[in-house]
Amino acid sequence: MKANSRILLCGLAAALMLISAACSTTRRIPEGEQLYTGLKGVVYTPDTARIVPEVSSAIHDAVDVPPNNYWKLLGWHYPFPLGLWVYNNWPNPKSGLRHWLYEKLARDPVLVSDVRPEARVKMIDGMLDDNGYFRGSTSYELLPGKNPRKAKIRYTVNPGPAFVIDSVELLPDTTHLTHLIDSLARTDRYLSSRTRYSTDSLSAARVRITNSLRNRGYYFFRPDYIEYLADSVMRPTHITLRLDLASNIPSWAARRYRTGRTTVVINRYRGRQTPDTVEMRPDLTLIQMQPTRLRRQIIPECVTFRKGRVFSVRNMNRTQTYLARLGIFRSINIDVVPDTTAAEPTLDTRVECTFDAPLEVSLEVNASSKSNSYIGPGLSVGLTNHNVFGGGEQLGVRLTGSYEWQTGSGRRSIFNSYEVGLTGSLAFPRMLAPKFIPRSRYQLNWTRFTLNADLLNRPHFFKMAQFNAAVSYDWRLRRHVSNTLTLFKLTYTNLMHTTADFDSIMAANPAVAQSFQSQFIPQMIYTYTYDRQLNPADNINFTFSVQEAGNIFWGLWRACGKRGEKRLFGTPFSQFVKGQAQVVWNRRLWGDHHLVSRVAIGAEHAYGNSTQVPYAEQFYVGGANSIRAFTVRSLGPGSYHAPSDTPDDYFDQTGTFKLEANVEYRFPIAGPLHGAAFLDAGNVWLLKADPARPGGALRGSTFLRDIALGTGVGLRFDISMLVIRADLGIGIHAPYNTGHGGYYNMESFGKSLAFHLAIGYPF
Repeated sequence: MKANSRILLCGLAAALMLISAACSTTRRIPEGEQLYTGLKGVVYTPDTARIVPEVSSAIHDAVDVPPNNYWKLLGWHYPFPLGLWVYNNWPNPKSGLRHWLYEKLARDPVLVSDVRPEARVKMIDGMLDDNGYFRGSTSYELLPGKNPRKAKIRYTVNPGPAFVIDSVELLPDTTHLTHLIDSLARTDRYLSSRTRYSTDSLSAARVRITNSLRNRGYYFFRPDYIEYLADSVMRPTHITLRLDLASNIPSWAARRYRTGRTTVVINRYRGRQTPDTVEMRPDLTLIQMQPTRLRRQIIPECVTFRKGRVFSVRNMNRTQTYLARLGIFRSINIDVVPDTTAAEPTLDTRVECTFDAPLEVSLEVNASSKSNSYIGPGLSVGLTNHNVFGGGEQLGVRLTGSYEWQTGSGRRSIFNSYEVGLTGSLAFPRMLAPKFIPRSRYQLNWTRFTLNADLLNRPHFFKMAQFNAAVSYDWRLRRHVSNTLTLFKLTYTNLMHTTADFDSIMAANPAVAQSFQSQFIPQMIYTYTYDRQLNPADNINFTFSVQEAGNIFWGLWRACGKRGEKRLFGTPFSQFVKGQAQVVWNRRLWGDHHLVSRVAIGAEHAYGNSTQVPYAEQFYVGGANSIRAFTVRSLGPGSYHAPSDTPDDYFDQTGTFKLEANVEYRFPIAGPLHGAAFLDAGNVWLLKADPARPGGALRGSTFLRDIALGTGVGLRFDISMLVIRADLGIGIHAPYNTGHGGYYNMESFGKSLAFHLAIGYPF
């Protein structure tokens, strides 16, 4: 009883505090002032008045001043302004705990005079004028509540008709400069569209014209050298624009320049330097500080300036890009020096590059906790030489390892589950391939050679070794399109040791056992990626990949008369085809609020020399980057679910057909902290029925019931270079029999939850 009485008294005290908070927030408001309690709204009159959304949004942002009870963390107005109550009712002692609490909790009142509605009315009027609503007017009114010392503010905007650009009068065609400006203005998407008058759009048009001029020899021309004169008298609600040149344009800024000589200076990373000067071309001088490692012939390939051509800022940017993509310089500066003594002035360029440290060491430490009760640390150490042959070639070695042990579940805790891998790579920043393969010289292309060895030990099940070697190309045809071709990849997997538990699982499922056999996997893989910003609010990413394994080898063996199972070095090689595609659409709703959607589909088929696709190549779903209400490899295939007495390693929950769909709403919370709400759906199926996994085959009659569905919320700590993500998934529908009927068939709410901690966004 005493405990209950204390709880009741505490509740009453809290209620009295909240009531007093609502009634005593104006005690210290100065005489003649009113407490500002928020924006009542922005009303547009007459009711039929139409104003473009971007202008109305800007007006709302300009007047939406937060009152005292505004929670910035989520953008909510909460009913009891605690900080203001403390300011009004709690005297501020000079020291002690109460002083510290007062400093932390108290908030000065936001007064109507602080909001300055008169100034905001003038601000709105200026915004209307800047956007073509020249006859617009704005007013405001104070709306007191029950307490006359509190008031909200409502703004009334009468925008009037929107003025449109009726015609544009161009410059007199007397010089090359004015002729060029006129031709650019005729084709500008804003000046030639006869749309609503907007100072921002006019400024953007002026910048576009200036950028074009600077790519046509007028390097020193600036946007403010172009002026607009507007006349709204000739025709109602229409604007006649006239282009003019500023009277203060320097003579040297109105001249067109051609390219002169180019000097490239290569500085050492540090230490004493001795210059070595070489004439690479009649117009190109290389000054290389010695000793440095550099293949001199790559400099003319990167420098796009040519003597006598019209000077272009685009060539400056290209030269800087080509040198930067080598990955060997820490800084690149380009300066120009004009020579106006000649009849046709020139610009000499000086490109100064400073080497970066050639060696880079990387260290990554992580810890994992898996759904099968395995926990343990991981370590990855890498060493990269970014200039091994003097031309930006990258030679890298990486050692990875993880060590895990199992807790709980009544099993023995053996401290010897581990994985260790060694990878060596050599990458060239160019295509070492025949010229007939199309590529863009303006984009970075790579040729990569990779060797890898990996040893995986699962003490309760198996020990497996894997080796692979690959040659691949990365290149671009256009700015938005990238291609990756793995010309040849040979993988060898060797199941070195198995336990009785693993053997019993494989004996019960021959199809899975076939996918684990020791084998070679000779592959060729092509990936196409289209990534483009469609407009300021939409970005789309489309990825498609297709791979084949063993077909070339099978054809060679067959041509040589080999029948039956074909082997490479006495070991069977796998033969299959695999294709998958993914579309990610990122739609910006407003501000930093985004709606991101993804659809992914994949299919694969083994034939000829194989009866099953290798286990490592099969599809699976679930986990931090898939259907987040379920753990990794815990769904499918189809309605199949591993028996409850099966070890938690999900060997058989993979498939040869996959479908996933995700929708995620991302929103800011505070600073780098962002939130998300998501909906995930999908599953994997078998294209060939497996009696050991009933319900796993893809069937039209059960397809919709086989799709798992989950939702959830998440937090993201995004500091651009690193994103730490925590997601809590909530299961809605499981495709397997849970013992509960209906579409929502989860065993319980608690068992429907899945928590994931990951690095990076899921898609």
